[in-house]
Amino acid sequence: MLLSIKNMVCDRCISVVTQQLQHHDLQVDDISLGQAVVSPEPSEELLSEISASLKILGFELIDRDKDKMVERIRNTIIELIHHSPHPELHIVFSEALSDRLHREYSYLSRLFSESEDTTIEKFIIQQKIEKVKELIQYGELNLNEIAWKMGYSSSAHLSNQFKSVTGLSPSQFKTLKVNDRRPLDQI
Repeated sequence: MLLSIKNMVCDRCISVVTQQLQHHDLQVDDISLGQAVVSPEPSEELLSEISASLKILGFELIDRDKDKMVERIRNTIIELIHHSPHPELHIVFSEALSDRLHREYSYLSRLFSESEDTTIEKFIIQQKIEKVKELIQYGELNLNEIAWKMGYSSSAHLSNQFKSVTGLSPSQFKTLKVNDRRPLDQI
């Protein structure tokens, strides 16, 4: 049985959800961001118990098809931005989403906007800015290298977008001693 799970955004989430499912005596046949294939098929009572235990940890079982698709959109964007095996993020997101989710981008965009009260484009920008914050805090790359890595046309473009989202320039952010990064599942 395929379970769709909201707020799985990283490898640690996969590990925690796997442990919870195994704790309920389910075999995890396959698991990735936002979904797990388990056997045997759990009863309604067991699904309710699993839902309650996952909710305590900040996850949520999803049962509506539209909600499942929105979560797949979110997870695909997070995977592309935060877990991409490519050294640079030069991606046409509309094509990548359509290819991976096997749906027209216009449908995905409309569905996401109706459900999330933001557009896919704004969500992508928010995710990219969180990744930029992470890279700035690591201090291993300069702003030009970060801009190239994240798929921006220039460091000026990155700086303008960073300031419009955070209210700070990248250099102002770098001088902050406070960790101002947001958890991915809260974006």
